[in-house]
Amino acid sequence: MEWIERLNQAIGYMEEHLTDEIDYEQLGRIACCSAYHFQRMFAYMAGIPLSEYIRRRRMSLAAVDLHGKEMKIIDVAGRYGYSSPTAFNRAFQSVHGIAPSAVKNEGVSVKSFPPITFKVTVKGVEEGTNQSIQELERRIVTEWLPTSGYEYGNAPDVEVYISPDPQNAQYEVWIPVVKKER
Repeated sequence: MEWIERLNQAIGYMEEHLTDEIDYEQLGRIACCSAYHFQRMFAYMAGIPLSEYIRRRRMSLAAVDLHGKEMKIIDVAGRYGYSSPTAFNRAFQSVHGIAPSAVKNEGVSVKSFPPITFKVTVKGVEEGTNQSIQELERRIVTEWLPTSGYEYGNAPDVEVYISPDPQNAQYEVWIPVVKKER
């Protein structure tokens, strides 16, 4: 499973360099392949082209910077590699569906694209509804919450089972959150 570890190391490199130029050749070296093969392998395994993944990650972090910090749009654009405010605005709107200036408004929601990790899972037993809910809660707390501008609130979690049928499970998870103090 060394190749999975190398893919995750390459993701780590990308995360460390989201505000810099990401060297695709270096990604290939980390994964022990060419930059070309790394891009193909990434797109196949992640289901998204490498360039699009990097753009979504940058726009997720840019939304956090705009929402949670007193940063100017032009400064955030420059931080994530955009020399033109127009190009940044276009990229931001294509990811979040709103202009960067709208993020500062209360009640505006943006999309979050957390870092991916690769792992190999061997399945042989069908997972039940309870495990699926636990996985959803884990992802909310470990992936969405840290980049959302919110923190865990002091109230109970709520699970609503709309359809508890294991073959067609439908449920909602409500987790209390409060806006982080600056």
